Amino acid sequence: MTIKHNRKADFSIHEQFTKRWSPRAFLEKDVPDDLVFRALEAARWAPSSMNLQPWRFIIARTKDDRERFHSFIMDGNRVWSEKAPVLILFLSKKKGSSHTFDTGIAFGFFALQALENGLITHPMGGFNKEKARVVLEIPDEYQLHTVVALGYQGNKATLSSELQAREMPSTRHPLQDFIHEGKF
Repeated sequence: MTIKHNRKADFSIHEQFTKRWSPRAFLEKDVPDDLVFRALEAARWAPSSMNLQPWRFIIARTKDDRERFHSFIMDGNRVWSEKAPVLILFLSKKKGSSHTFDTGIAFGFFALQALENGLITHPMGGFNKEKARVVLEIPDEYQLHTVVALGYQGNKATLSSELQAREMPSTRHPLQDFIHEGKF
């Protein structure tokens, strides 16, 4: 199910940028391994400072692995993300000054490839990072960033009425709100 949107860019860009958004309604349908790994492959090709490639991905595709992730996802996200067939924790090795920036770019590549594959993504900051570190046995030299729900878009009627009201592509501020020329 694809929701139509009226998102308009200020300048001509590829439609993938305006089509990508973060739905919460997921079909409880398995994602073929090939599509999961194609999206991760796109993330692997993201640019990184000094080519350090600091990103790491912990994937939960089995019921047991997803339940392990559910233990540290906050209730507001857990209520809808439990239907997602794949959960992925994006983290980075704390090496170099731009590991967080580089991993964010990797997520962008991942999200756009997932969209190309007919999938949706929803990154979540609402999870207990310290609990995730313990549950997933993550060493201290890694920084945890986001848990991404990946799957096929479902019907928003499966969500609570509060979430149904929010289940639409968001708008963006005009480009000129972000640009400073010469100095701030």
